[in-house]
Amino acid sequence: MKQKSEKLYTAKQITSALIAFIFILGLLCLYYGSSFVPALSRSEGEHDGTDPVLGGNIRDFDDLFEDQEHNPEVPKSIPICDIKHSELIPCLDRNLIYQLKLKPNLTLMEHYERHCPPPERRFNCLIPPPIGYKIPIRWPESRDEVWKANIPHTHLAQEKSDQNWMVVNGEKINFPGGGTHFHDGANKYIVSLARMLKFPNDKLHNGGNIRNVLDVGCGVASFGAYLLSHSIIAMSIAPNDVHENQIQFALERGIPSTLGVLGTKRLPYPSRSFELAHCSRCRIDWLQRDGILLLELDRLLRPGGYFAYSSPEAYALDPENRRIWNAMHDLLRRMCWRVAVKKDQTVIWQKPLGNGCYLKRDPGMQPPLCSTGDDPDATWNVHMKACIAPYSAKMHKERGSGLVPWPKRLTAAPPRLEDIGVSPEQFHEDTNIWQFRVNEYWKQMKSVVRKNYFRNVMDMNSNLGGFGAALKDTDVWVMNVAPVNMSARLKIIYDRGLIGTVHDWCEAFSTYPRTYDLLHAWGVFSEIQEHGCGVEDLLIEMDRILRPDGFVIIRDKPLIINYIRKFVTALRWDRWLSEVEPRSDALSLSEERVLIARKKLWREGVSAM
Repeated sequence: MKQKSEKLYTAKQITSALIAFIFILGLLCLYYGSSFVPALSRSEGEHDGTDPVLGGNIRDFDDLFEDQEHNPEVPKSIPICDIKHSELIPCLDRNLIYQLKLKPNLTLMEHYERHCPPPERRFNCLIPPPIGYKIPIRWPESRDEVWKANIPHTHLAQEKSDQNWMVVNGEKINFPGGGTHFHDGANKYIVSLARMLKFPNDKLHNGGNIRNVLDVGCGVASFGAYLLSHSIIAMSIAPNDVHENQIQFALERGIPSTLGVLGTKRLPYPSRSFELAHCSRCRIDWLQRDGILLLELDRLLRPGGYFAYSSPEAYALDPENRRIWNAMHDLLRRMCWRVAVKKDQTVIWQKPLGNGCYLKRDPGMQPPLCSTGDDPDATWNVHMKACIAPYSAKMHKERGSGLVPWPKRLTAAPPRLEDIGVSPEQFHEDTNIWQFRVNEYWKQMKSVVRKNYFRNVMDMNSNLGGFGAALKDTDVWVMNVAPVNMSARLKIIYDRGLIGTVHDWCEAFSTYPRTYDLLHAWGVFSEIQEHGCGVEDLLIEMDRILRPDGFVIIRDKPLIINYIRKFVTALRWDRWLSEVEPRSDALSLSEERVLIARKKLWREGVSAM
């Protein structure tokens, strides 16, 4: 009897323990499961989380960091690079060339071309600003002065002191507007070019027919800076050479510019993109390799486009300079260019309007015409070709580009839409959609953005240029970036009177750190994921090129946004955050969300609020 009672007591103990275990397990499931079930709807009268501007749902600030507490894979911090890397450009780092034991041809300028690090050599850290860095001076004052602490290099001021490039003035560096060939200022020089060409009212824009200019070997881009007041936008390019900070100064000033070199590869711009190319004593050997560099300019110029060349070779009495001038004149004559005008040390050539001259050349004349299989718009990692790219049959027939004058061309459907299979109706719909989208972005940021806050803007997936066109009434310029698989559309950007480049976002962009105020990424992260590239790598690269206090607008699929949101604190992009579900439209990538974040100004070990 006693043994039976003991068994019964033991069974009750086991039953009680099981009940207690199940109860505790249920509490645990209820506690941890609440993080993964949808939130209950609020009662009427309470704040329902709806964004009053966009009409989409907006998450509370605290909710944005909820995942970071429960996901151990999310970094709480990202390492800071050594201060010696404060000006790092990963794909233009000459130290990498030595480390990888590459043997670039110095004569052909290959050491100034892109050489990107393999994944195991990437700097997976945040680039610190230099000691004493300040928020950049705003446009238009920045055209004439920048903080010396932001670019602590004064050797150009000493080296070019007789040419009025720049002057050190206490805590600032001033830019009087001079250049190698225009010591008295770029404005007077621009007017002199217009007078040489006998354009109406001495205006270089020629009634809006000259809009896009390529300035080669631009220095600190004062020529491009003063063109802006003439309704002309220049793509000012120079290599990261002995004047290594010239483009950094240009971008700090808020002038459209980029690092680039006429070396062995085509410049990343489509054919027939510029009305004027400009070289003011740019130290380029135009006669090398059968004139291949002049042939690259020929590819880029529109029908009837001009090449303004200011150099001692044009009229100097020195026998060697005369020889260079005569050889250059002969080469351009065989390329069917003509001298439009010459004066003192400046000569301006003009391209033909059609293919007539090419067809009349003697058989075997050099340089030859490019083969019919050559695509003049293919530019990413494509080597230059020593041949003349003839016009398309349509351009030849119309004897010109068929573009309307600026500013009408910004919204007019360009003729080359047909080349990419886009109708005028689709083009206008795209323009209208982006105007609405940009208006909504501004409404979303209006509480934290003041007038003239943005100057240097980048659209990381430019499509037809609708985002940039929507900013027409603001005092900004936009670097429109066409991903490699969409590079054919970049010609439409230029036909609208805007500028841009081709790029592969699996690699670092060719610019200095801290050069853009706003980065807009529409569908970019979804695209690079499909190519097997890392989201984290691109986030670190965006941080490198984003100025402190700058903004990112990321528009992508909800899963992508949810993942990126986990990194904002580690990136120090949490000075201000907003996330919304935008209205669906014809361009929507199925379901989309928009995350806008603002980067803090921080220094190593210190974060400024």
